[in-house]
Amino acid sequence: MFECAAVSENRQCAGGGGGTVVPVMLDHDRCYNALASRDARFDGHFIAAVRSTRIYCRPSCPAMKPKRANVEFLPTAAAAQLRGYRACRRCMPDAVPGSPAWNTRADLAARAMRLIGDGLVERAGVTGLAAALGYSERHLTRVLTAELGAGPLALARAHRAHTARLLVETTPLGMADVAFAAGFTSVRQFNDTVLEVYGVPPTTLRSEAGRRRGSGPAVAGTLVLRLPFRAPLDADGLLAHFAARALPGVERVAGGTYARTLRLPHGAATVELAPTAAHVRATLRLVDPRDLGPAVARLRRLLDLDADPVAVDEVLGADPALADRVTAVPGIRVPGSVDGLETAVRAVLGQQVSLAAGITATARLAAALGTRLPPELAAGGPDLLFPAAAEIAAHGAGLIAGPTRRTATVVGLAAAVADGSLVLDAGRDAAGLRAALLALPGIGPWTAGYVAMRVVGEPDELLATDLAVRRGAGSLDLPSDVDGLTARAERWKPWRSYAATHLWRAATTPRRTS
Repeated sequence: MFECAAVSENRQCAGGGGGTVVPVMLDHDRCYNALASRDARFDGHFIAAVRSTRIYCRPSCPAMKPKRANVEFLPTAAAAQLRGYRACRRCMPDAVPGSPAWNTRADLAARAMRLIGDGLVERAGVTGLAAALGYSERHLTRVLTAELGAGPLALARAHRAHTARLLVETTPLGMADVAFAAGFTSVRQFNDTVLEVYGVPPTTLRSEAGRRRGSGPAVAGTLVLRLPFRAPLDADGLLAHFAARALPGVERVAGGTYARTLRLPHGAATVELAPTAAHVRATLRLVDPRDLGPAVARLRRLLDLDADPVAVDEVLGADPALADRVTAVPGIRVPGSVDGLETAVRAVLGQQVSLAAGITATARLAAALGTRLPPELAAGGPDLLFPAAAEIAAHGAGLIAGPTRRTATVVGLAAAVADGSLVLDAGRDAAGLRAALLALPGIGPWTAGYVAMRVVGEPDELLATDLAVRRGAGSLDLPSDVDGLTARAERWKPWRSYAATHLWRAATTPRRTS
């Protein structure tokens, strides 16, 4: 795995306290070599800022290679903007996969970045972000500045600028509407920020985007985006995963496209995701344009688009028992979640029953308590919004078939989410989320680990007690008992969630014979 950054994590004790923070150190020579090679695998790992032009770029930018003495390397776009650099309009450095660190690390900086990407600062301010993370604003600012070169306000400002650019380029919204939808407090602040970050006013960004499309303005009500990823991407595996688990009305896979409904902070939405060789095409329909940023962040987590597949495949492929699997399925992803409650409810209802039975039980609950979306939002696709926590807590008991204990677990889970005592979002650390789930009656280690894997993107969750994981291990001549598999999996750290995904796949894929 390429690492130009010698990053020391903000190490926290098991109780969640902050440890000593060591600033990010970037190895200039290694970063410069990556920039010189224009290798897209390094996009998102760091920013290259050129002193002579005052422009910052992604590592793969096709522009002329700068002199070594004229370039500095920074961890984030926000850090570059704070130093007075503007974004390159040729390579669009904000339109790259995010750093894999935000998904794989469980420290304060990574959790904050996930929540900033989800738009929490725009909704609740830095005070709300700090409260969600359980730290003071002062401590949060100190950690983020040391780790990422910018504090929460600057990081959120960079996120707003990116969202504004997407809205300017992909919608026909008026500039005032774009400004407030992106989270700016005034049109003047929006204009000044866009000019500072991109070097041109918003109207120029729109006209340039129109020339690239060659077909006039974007269609009202529909946003078509390109979600980049690091190649390779096992798109077929993702689509097969969603197809096998699709909830009627909520989601559907057809013709190489995954479509589903979304519950977002300001309203409902629908999306169609179609993987291509270079990006995932996302067609979004939003009730409220303020939800664009959170929607993009959640979709990227759903598809695990910020993963570093080279790093994962190198570690797993080093085990002879997995080498053939890694060669056959490069770039495997761990499917995530766009709705923590939905994922947790599905996990509970899928315990100790077949996949089909779990889907049937969850679909019955969704059909009874979910919300039907208007035709213009559904656009002929899924039109059922998964029910909210309060609805399941109040009315779910009479709709869930099976053991009384399972019903009580689902209702109790929903009640905890509804009253705020259980938070199921990307800002949780995996250990804390597991502990919170295990404290609820009826939830065991498998369910807690599975939810951590899906909701917060825990990359190192093996689920060794899972019968399908063990069956897949046996099919690859790996130990299939829990203790033996757990011991063997030590060599797969920190990517045991990806190994589990390979084993799940192996459990349902006949072995090739020569």
